[in-house]
Amino acid sequence: MAISQELYPSQDDLLYEEELLRNPYSLKLWWRYLIARSDAPFKKRRTIYERAVKSLPGSYKLWHAYLRERLELVRSFPINHSEYETLNNTFERALVTMHKMPRIWILYLQSLTEQRLVTRTRRSFDRALCALPVQQHDRIWELYLVFVSQKGMPIQTSLRVYRRYLLYDPTHVEDFIAFLIDSELWQEAAERLASVLNDDQFRSIKGKTKHRLWLELCDLLTKNATAVSGLNVDAIIRGGIKKFTDEVGRLWTSLADYYIKRSLFEKARDVFEEGMQTVVTVRDFSVIFDAYAQFEESMLAIKMETLGSDEEEEEEEEEKGENGRMEDDGSEEEEEDVRTNVELSVAELEKKILHGFWLHDENDVDLRLARLDHLMDRRPELANSVLLRQNPHNVEQWHRRVKLFEGNPTKQILTYTQAVKTVDPMQAVGKPHTLWVAFAKLYETHGDLANARVIFDKAVQVNYKTVDNLASLWCEWAEMELRHKNFKRALELMSRATAEPSVEVKRRVAADGNQPVQMRLHKSLRLWTFYVDLEESLGTLESTRAVYERILDLRIATPQIIINYALLLEEHKYFEDAFKVYEKGTQIFKYPHVKDIWITYLSKFVKRYGKNKLERARLLFEDAVKAAPADAKKPLYLQFAKLEEDYGLAKRAMKVYDEATKAVPNNEKLSMYEIYIARAAEIFGIPKTREIYEQAIESGLPDKDVKTMCLKYAELEKSLGEIDRARGVYIFASQFSDPRSDADFWNKWHEFEVQHGNEDTFREMLRIKRSVSASYSQTHFILPEYAMQKDQRLSIDEAKDKLKQAGVPEDEMAALERQLAPVIRDTPSKDSNRKVGFVSAGVESQTDGGIKVAANHEDIELPEESDSEDEANVEIAQKEVPDAVFGELANKRKDIEDDEGGGKDGESRLGALERIKRLKKV
Repeated sequence: MAISQELYPSQDDLLYEEELLRNPYSLKLWWRYLIARSDAPFKKRRTIYERAVKSLPGSYKLWHAYLRERLELVRSFPINHSEYETLNNTFERALVTMHKMPRIWILYLQSLTEQRLVTRTRRSFDRALCALPVQQHDRIWELYLVFVSQKGMPIQTSLRVYRRYLLYDPTHVEDFIAFLIDSELWQEAAERLASVLNDDQFRSIKGKTKHRLWLELCDLLTKNATAVSGLNVDAIIRGGIKKFTDEVGRLWTSLADYYIKRSLFEKARDVFEEGMQTVVTVRDFSVIFDAYAQFEESMLAIKMETLGSDEEEEEEEEEKGENGRMEDDGSEEEEEDVRTNVELSVAELEKKILHGFWLHDENDVDLRLARLDHLMDRRPELANSVLLRQNPHNVEQWHRRVKLFEGNPTKQILTYTQAVKTVDPMQAVGKPHTLWVAFAKLYETHGDLANARVIFDKAVQVNYKTVDNLASLWCEWAEMELRHKNFKRALELMSRATAEPSVEVKRRVAADGNQPVQMRLHKSLRLWTFYVDLEESLGTLESTRAVYERILDLRIATPQIIINYALLLEEHKYFEDAFKVYEKGTQIFKYPHVKDIWITYLSKFVKRYGKNKLERARLLFEDAVKAAPADAKKPLYLQFAKLEEDYGLAKRAMKVYDEATKAVPNNEKLSMYEIYIARAAEIFGIPKTREIYEQAIESGLPDKDVKTMCLKYAELEKSLGEIDRARGVYIFASQFSDPRSDADFWNKWHEFEVQHGNEDTFREMLRIKRSVSASYSQTHFILPEYAMQKDQRLSIDEAKDKLKQAGVPEDEMAALERQLAPVIRDTPSKDSNRKVGFVSAGVESQTDGGIKVAANHEDIELPEESDSEDEANVEIAQKEVPDAVFGELANKRKDIEDDEGGGKDGESRLGALERIKRLKKV
């Protein structure tokens, strides 16, 4: 065969050919030659590759590139093209020297897998596993498993390959199980999954838990019950139920489904019943119950369908029988014995033999309906059983269970009996004694008092957690006797319940070390209260007093019991004995419990004796006030004062009010003073109240209450026509009223001055208002940050320095006086340490002749150009400020004026504007 002309070397190839002739074993030369001819036709490149691998058969680079090019070439051809066979032969030639190279094997095996050559591919996989080391087998097995998992692969081949793979890597057993399930090989899949669950060392590479694997096994067994044999499915699923408690309901339904698939319906019902009787969560119970109900409904539907089809067949058979009898010639033949007829099947034989037998009645629709209805009716009872299995000591659930059997006393009695036997009073949730009470009431409602008493008698012997439970039982027992008019028996029960245990019993219990509640029952306040009520209603006075005295001796009395005892004695005219009881109560209890006893005692005593035993009443009130805390003294003082007003002396009443104003807490002093003033005005007249107002203002009331008292005092003086006194009160109260926050006070003072004042008093009011406003503005900045942090108060100069540091601008008037008044720092003045709290509106004389002017924000600063020549001729009326405005500062001013002499007297009285003008002239 002639060689094609294009395969011969061209002129450009001669250079590479010559080099290859000189050195044919150089991989570099062959690789350069192939790169240079990358655009050449594949036939020519194939020739070059063949020559190269012939010269260098052990070159992986050449073989790999050659095989890749051939693979790319055949991808465009159909699977049965001859080029595929050529490619396979090339791979075989390459593997002669490249059999240790896994990449060559992978390319070859992938190509064979695509060609669907099953036997050749399987053998090639086996050759690859034999040729390559074990460390590289995982790369081959990955392709091998993909190959055997293809559709159309013989199942036995796939099984053998997977089993061989598990010998290499047992951890991938889950993949094998998944393959078996996909292949519907249920038997081996179940066996493999069961072996995995039995292996404690197994760890799932897919992250599946043992619980999930259990569920998969259960689903596999139940869905393919007829295909799996040799495994104890019942034991496997029950083992999962014991081991995994969070999916118990699903496992029970799986076991029932297994028996349903095997047509063992009665066994399935038994499983459903067992599951509902053993689960402990409502969720699991709901799962089982719903599955059970669905099973019964489906069975009923299937039965009704089969009955309909059977009826049609019977009708057809009857028609055929009638036709046969018409054709018969009237001869009667003997009935054939079905037992000897070997041609009948088992089903037909069973049908003929058991026909008419009641247990084999095929028309059991009514039975199935009754079974379904019974299941639905039992749902509340079964659900309650689940809750009781969660906590058998839940009292409320036992009560609900009894209500389910309402109308069936027998079941109710059995339920109560089971409840009192099951519930442990020490672990009970709820009140366990209510079970005994309801049990006894059940007998009582049916008229069986004897058994009700037996129940109560057993109930009071149980050791409860608290005494109150046992006391409630005794009270219920006594109430039952009262409902049936057995009054004497009820009193005997209470006497028996409140009896103190004997010394021998106490010694025996102390030796045991476990004291039951029966030993503490005689100190139960609830029991004694009920006993007292019974004695008051049914007993005598002496027996009732004995019970009350016993309560006092046991020291379990309450203030209400003390009051009730005293009221009982008062009803029977034993007043002194009642007062003795009150005395005992005041000695036993402390505040705040004794408050009601004191109030009742004092009111009853005053009502009984009035003015007859006034001194004794006064002593009682003094003792009550002395024992009471400050916040509880006000009603006692008011009651004491009323006693003095009604039966004693008015002066004593005023003295009581005066003591009350000092004894009550600060928040009640204002109301107490108001009562005091009102009573004094009514008894002694309005002028007497002036002393009380002054006392109230000076008594240390809170600033808000002082201001309120001052306003009332000012209104009083204004009503009496004492205008100057009223103004003085307003002036005093102004120091407690910030003009920025308390506009009401200043409005009242403004109205007062408009009605009763003049221009000078009005100006004085405005001046004081400015002064107070300035003092509050400084105090608000200084006190919270600085004065509160120190025990000592700041001087004026220190306060101004602090205000400057805080960024507060200095008022204009003070700045002007600072510039004009020389400050001599070396010589300390008398007022150099003047304290913050009052800003003077006048002029203070200094030892060095200096002048200090107070800040005044409302003054108008006049420019220098506004001064006129006639300004000196203007006369300004001067009026002296009352000394009452300045208080102690007025006395200090007089001392300074006396020291400086009369020469400076006129100058010290000048106003701020005049002083500024004179300083300018100088």
